[in-house]
Amino acid sequence: MGPGLPDPALTPGAVDPAVTQANIGGTICRTGYTTTVRPPVEYTGALKRQQIVEYGYTDTDPRSYEEDHLIPLGVGGAPRDPANLWPEPLHLVRADGTDVGAYAKDGLEGELRDRICSGAMTLAAAQAAFARDWVAAWEAAGRP
Repeated sequence: MGPGLPDPALTPGAVDPAVTQANIGGTICRTGYTTTVRPPVEYTGALKRQQIVEYGYTDTDPRSYEEDHLIPLGVGGAPRDPANLWPEPLHLVRADGTDVGAYAKDGLEGELRDRICSGAMTLAAAQAAFARDWVAAWEAAGRP
């Protein structure tokens, strides 16, 4: 587990079976889609507090984290599955000074969603990139 990545034993990622390559035009490529599937803050807030303990973070302030989907909703990640959610640090600075926290991942989410919707990338390839190593995918995409 490298900096910025969740523990794969706790957060391996999970996809939403309702989102397929065949229906992306009516799901993830439709404006406003993620708001229709995003779980309520009551759910994610309680899960975040629980997972901060499970992850063994020394900083236990929930404000230091975003309860984030490893495979983002915008690329067909499972909305409520705890296997797809983890308390992602807002800021996590590598030894080289690069911040690989939640805000870095946000840029990749939009970039890969755009690639899927333009036909430049398949849904499965984008989902795999996040599940495998989103930081490496972010680097490969030019740190969007």
